[in-house]
Amino acid sequence: MELWTTGVASPRGSARTAKQLEDAGWAGFQVVDSQNLSGDPYVALAMAATTTSRLGLATGVTNPVTRHASVTACSIASVQRLSNGRACLGIGRGDSALAHLGRGPARLGAFERYLRQLRVYLSGGAVPFDEIDIPTSIAPPMAELELADAPPASQIGWLAGGGLIVPIEVAASGPRVIAIAALHADRIMFALGADATRLRWGIALAKETRAKAGLDPDGIAFGAYVNAACHADIGIARDLVRGSLTTFARFNVMHGTAAGPVFDSDREVLRHLHDSYDMRAHTRADSRQAGVLTESFIDRFAIVGPPPRVTERLHGLAALGLDKIVMTGAMRGVSESDAATAKQTMEAKVLPSFAAAS
Repeated sequence: MELWTTGVASPRGSARTAKQLEDAGWAGFQVVDSQNLSGDPYVALAMAATTTSRLGLATGVTNPVTRHASVTACSIASVQRLSNGRACLGIGRGDSALAHLGRGPARLGAFERYLRQLRVYLSGGAVPFDEIDIPTSIAPPMAELELADAPPASQIGWLAGGGLIVPIEVAASGPRVIAIAALHADRIMFALGADATRLRWGIALAKETRAKAGLDPDGIAFGAYVNAACHADIGIARDLVRGSLTTFARFNVMHGTAAGPVFDSDREVLRHLHDSYDMRAHTRADSRQAGVLTESFIDRFAIVGPPPRVTERLHGLAALGLDKIVMTGAMRGVSESDAATAKQTMEAKVLPSFAAAS
């Protein structure tokens, strides 16, 4: 099982950060795509590719609204070429990137259509113009120009010759997104927390969906986003993940109802999280929403504590059939010294176990 980590899309800092992560033993590095809060992810990933030779590189995650599918495909395929095949595209329905445009997550139908188009573009195929959903009020049909000749469809020409196709990884928490991802993704990245019961539910739903569609139930990979902090003091570890955990836990109650199997006590926490979430304090450990997370909730939804506890929980996730974990630890509003200690402990005491196993 590969262990990845996340970071901001810093145009200047990503190259240095990626090199440090590769040297520390991480399998991959994902950068956020949130235009009002961070730099451009594809610039950051390209810079990271220039300083590394092994590290996987991905968006964590992009969305189907702020860029046309052709633009997203071209951008990540460029990173794929530059990195010699180390890129993958992480995508979800959208959160903070859309919130800062006054919008909620993309509608399910539009999301599924976008995934289909991505698959076509990345494989070098052509998307018919009548499937391009650019409103004519913004740009009229090309036919109005009365050109002598013009492209018959939308295609990324430089991908038509073949090469390494970028894998698509869909971030999913609700049943309908899991079902869509099961049909169109190379890997489903569950945002269900670290609880084995919830992850088994997600895996079973995905396999059932594929079987009903006549697809091989085992023809897709599974991974998960997990909030994690490795520290000898479990109380400190819990506080370190509070901010990032609010973000991921909220995906499970985005529209007010908790998705998947959940304890009654956790359902109540999720309800309070939904009702108190302040996007202006997104990812902050000292936010109002972070204060509603109970210790028992954090212990189930995140992986926190000393190295043996963290290692055991991660191996338990591997036993479920997950082959990739993207870990998000301390973010804003925490002690920088505690965060540094947790990162160093994770790299020194946990990562080697998985490197040896691989």
